[in-house]
Amino acid sequence: MTQRTIPLRNIAIIAHVDHGKTTLVDEMLRQSGAVRENAEMAERAMDSNDIERERGITILAKCTSVLWENGPEPIRLNIVDTPGHADFGGEVERILSMVDGCLLLIDAAEGPMPQTKFVLSKALALGLKPIVVLNKVDRPSADPDAALDAAFDLFAALGASDEQLDFPVLYAAGRDGWAAKSLDDPRENLTPLFETVVAHVPPPPVASASEVEPFRMLATTLEADPYLGRLLTGRIVSGRAKPGVTMKALSRDGELIEQVRVSKVLAFRGLKRQPVDEALPGDIVAIAGFSEASVADTLCDLAVNEALPAQPIDPPTLSVTIAANDSPLAGREGDKVQSRVIRERLMRQAEGDVAISVKETENKDAFEVAGRGELQLGVLIENMRREGFEVAVSRPRVVTRTDESGQLLEPIEEVVIDVDDDYSGVVIEKLSQKKAELVEMKPAGAGKTRLTMHAPARALIGYHGEFLTDTRGTGVMNRSYLEHAPHKGAIEGRRNGVLISNGDGTAVPYALWNLEERGVIFISPGEAVYEGMIIGENAKSDDLDVNPLKAKQLTNIRAAGKDEAVKLTPPKRLSLEQAIAYIGDDELVEVTPKSIRLRKIALKPHLRKKRAKETA
Repeated sequence: MTQRTIPLRNIAIIAHVDHGKTTLVDEMLRQSGAVRENAEMAERAMDSNDIERERGITILAKCTSVLWENGPEPIRLNIVDTPGHADFGGEVERILSMVDGCLLLIDAAEGPMPQTKFVLSKALALGLKPIVVLNKVDRPSADPDAALDAAFDLFAALGASDEQLDFPVLYAAGRDGWAAKSLDDPRENLTPLFETVVAHVPPPPVASASEVEPFRMLATTLEADPYLGRLLTGRIVSGRAKPGVTMKALSRDGELIEQVRVSKVLAFRGLKRQPVDEALPGDIVAIAGFSEASVADTLCDLAVNEALPAQPIDPPTLSVTIAANDSPLAGREGDKVQSRVIRERLMRQAEGDVAISVKETENKDAFEVAGRGELQLGVLIENMRREGFEVAVSRPRVVTRTDESGQLLEPIEEVVIDVDDDYSGVVIEKLSQKKAELVEMKPAGAGKTRLTMHAPARALIGYHGEFLTDTRGTGVMNRSYLEHAPHKGAIEGRRNGVLISNGDGTAVPYALWNLEERGVIFISPGEAVYEGMIIGENAKSDDLDVNPLKAKQLTNIRAAGKDEAVKLTPPKRLSLEQAIAYIGDDELVEVTPKSIRLRKIALKPHLRKKRAKETA
């Protein structure tokens, strides 16, 4: 029987978004020797996805592995970098089930935030004993003592056991590559961090008999490799994984999905995956060869008949309808425009991301896509447009449900807002109008106030832009799903109407110049427009059909002083998320690889009137 030659520790790094997880992993890779000192390594090496790099957030959980050789004996650390945004919480919930400990990073200036609470509650529920790392203690505004007190209160509020409350604390600056057990200790490297992990994180719970038991592993992440096909990653519970062996996959209910021959077993070594001849219980590996098995399925020996228990996932809170683009400009910029191709892409996404669900609508030409929030759905649509898709997207709707008594329940979110004292009044007023409740209001130092509010998820759709305007760009808003609660009633939507093109053609500068007094323009001269396309926001509350194609009437008489060129205000350009949040229930966002356009569902004026009467 093969014995493990190197002791093993499996840890996850969890934190609120932008508290420094990925930067800390970079330093752990460098200081452990996983990346040679003279080798080039991209900043935030674990953020491999283009959108992750652009936005500076982690979207997909990723594994890496380092060999720590500075202690009494070499120890292999399998490290999982997890997303910090609650929209991608489905990744966090699954990942935590395959590790034995976690590092909870908390920004020493900001303290615990909503997503800190979210990820910590998941870790405590699984019985993990987190190591608290107070990061960014070198910042001028850092207050590590206050952050530590707040962390302890959070542990207690989440029902942590006495063992979990006795957590070790480290002080660190991940960007500078040091950690210390107290603020007075020397600030040299990450050795105290590695030592604390080895001392406090238990080895995988592997009984001596588990190597001779049949192979079992719960698939926790799924990705597609162009050469190997599906790669299912998870932690081996018992038995040994070898390439060439026949295995089967069981669903959560224990039903047989498929039986295949494993083509490759890959272990994580630094930033790469390497094929191995054998993997033992406790190892985190990726297995290639399965074509139908997915996340939460059990990969096992042919003799196994019971599936491993899979972690329940929080429900989606927001849904949009995604359909093929049917505007007059459809098919000009993208090469994936058919409903069939869009369906395949969405089903593939739902397969690998348990926090997303996809259902076909009754007429089969559109798809109801439900997820955790605007950011998650926005990232999915952004990825699709980069892949060459053209789609039409509806306004987001919240996912409601009914309780046993038949009462309608809607998702409520906890919103934590850090805002300058001068602007706290307007924020409370706006959110109160949207049926939000103020739970806590306290000073946050340096002339700032921290507001904690419970708001219906639908009230926050599209609010972020308004919030930044109200706080002059200085406010910070964080939100996370709290619970489903009784429906709060009607909430006032967008107050302004829109300017709608009444013809097809190319926008003319002179026409747009005349329309500027009507409101805010969204397009530039020379852009293609069509009847029913939204070209701007009306200053009044009603929709207005306008002509952006009307050129100046030319004569052979030159009037003195009337020959100057028109000067246009730069158009207001909406990002994908802003556009999706901006539109009303009777509008769509047309998304193509090159353009984001807004339009009415019914392009003809008489059809819009008919639709308005039917929905009134």
